[in-house]
Formats: sequence, structure tokens, C-alpha cells
Amino acid sequence: MSSTVNFKGKTINFESRGQGRVVVLLHGFLGALQIWNHFSEELAKNYQVVAVDLPGHGQSEVLEEVHSMDLMAESVKAVLDELRITECVIVGHSMGGYVALAFADIFPEMVRGIGLFHSQATADTEEVKENRRRTVNIVKMNRGGFISQFIPDLFAEASVSLFQEEVEALKNMALKTPAEGIIAAIEGMKQRTGKLDLLMKSKIPFLFIAGKKDPRIPVQNIMAQAMLPDHSEVLILANVGHMGFVEAKAQTLNMIKGFLVQVYA
Repeated sequence: MSSTVNFKGKTINFESRGQGRVVVLLHGFLGALQIWNHFSEELAKNYQVVAVDLPGHGQSEVLEEVHSMDLMAESVKAVLDELRITECVIVGHSMGGYVALAFADIFPEMVRGIGLFHSQATADTEEVKENRRRTVNIVKMNRGGFISQFIPDLFAEASVSLFQEEVEALKNMALKTPAEGIIAAIEGMKQRTGKLDLLMKSKIPFLFIAGKKDPRIPVQNIMAQAMLPDHSEVLILANVGHMGFVEAKAQTLNMIKGFLVQVYA
């Protein structure tokens, strides 16, 4: 069942299932907490699972013209405060991973472990920043057309036909994201700072999940970053793009389960 919390005068939507140690699930750009439904159901058998609609996505309201990763992290903190949660493991897909890293940077005492699910700790290159600027203009002109092309492009080529129903569902979910929310997230990602120092200095365990055919984040980048923390667990998926929670559902869920057992041992 969905619940809400007031944050900066706006509504942040979330769901909490199960009991016990806490795992927080954060969706990526153009997603919503529903992407985690299967994961939440399974993980809630042993943990309290909190899934959050990040600002401007799902049923959470747009907060500002720019949704910085810090601002999104603070919205997650508001949810955890509402639930009286003081420590957790955070798993973030793509943009959700950027938010997880920002959260760990701001509230280190609350984080027991981080899962970067097709995500990374470096800031945007100048080339990527320029692509994001162009994307903002495209969204302003043709939001629906952008979404219809963007979502399939996140999958490995062979996965698009294999998971047609899921691709369409993700498109429909994304189409509910207002242009203001899309642009605010793009601007926030463009402005984010790198967190490689966090990987090197933090003593918490990190989980890296990467796809060999990810069109957004080269797998070699993930491998290099996974060398930095004291404790890293890595899952590299063949024939998987950027959407492993669909393309390799069982493998990624089992990896998260194993990571949680390690963190909370």
C-alpha cells in the first residue's frame, strides 16, 4: 500500500513491505517504485523493503526546477524518518544509484551497504553533459516521442523483442512523468559530482551489477570502480543492457539477496 510524506511542502510517495532489517529500493530515470514490485515481494519475506518514488517520478511531486542528487537523497531521508528507520542498505538503479551515493555521502551513519544496479560513481563527462542539454530540448518539443525511443534503447538489442510486454509497460510508466520532472532529473544528473572518494574511503560493502551490453555505462567502467572499495561484490551479466531487473530478473534478485545476507550477517 502506498503512503506519502510531506517534504518541502510537496508529496513524496513510497511503499513499505515486510519487517526486519531494511533495504531501500530506488528506481532510475523515468521509472517509479513499481519497477521493483517483484523484488519487493520477494525481499519482504525476510526484510523490511522501502521503495520510493523519487521527486518528479511516479506519484511524487516535482519539487524544484533542478532535482539534485542531494535533494533526492534528502527526500529519501524524509521517508525513512517517517518510518523511524535509522539504518539500511540502499539499492539504486541507474539514477537511483546516484541518489544512493549522495545519501551515503550526506548520511553515512545510516547506510550499511550500497547496491549500484547499472549505476556508477563518476560524474558526467562533458560529452554526456552536452547530450543531456540536447535531451532537455527534445523533451520540451516532444516528450512522448523521446520516451518512446528512450526506453527500448536501454535494453540489449535482443532483449527488446524478448521483453516486448515489459518494454511497453515501462514506456507507459514513463509517460506519466511530467516534462518538469524529466527536465529536473536531467539537470540534477548533469550537475552531480563524482563519488569515487566515497568508494575509496567508505568501509561499507558495495554491490555492482553491470550488463555487458549496457549502452549507457560501459562495463569496464564498473569493473574499475569495483576495485576501489574494501568490500565489493560484482555481477557482470552477458547479453544484458541497462535493465537487468527485467533482462535478468532471477540473477539480479538472487545477487541482491546474497549481498543482504553478507551485509546483515
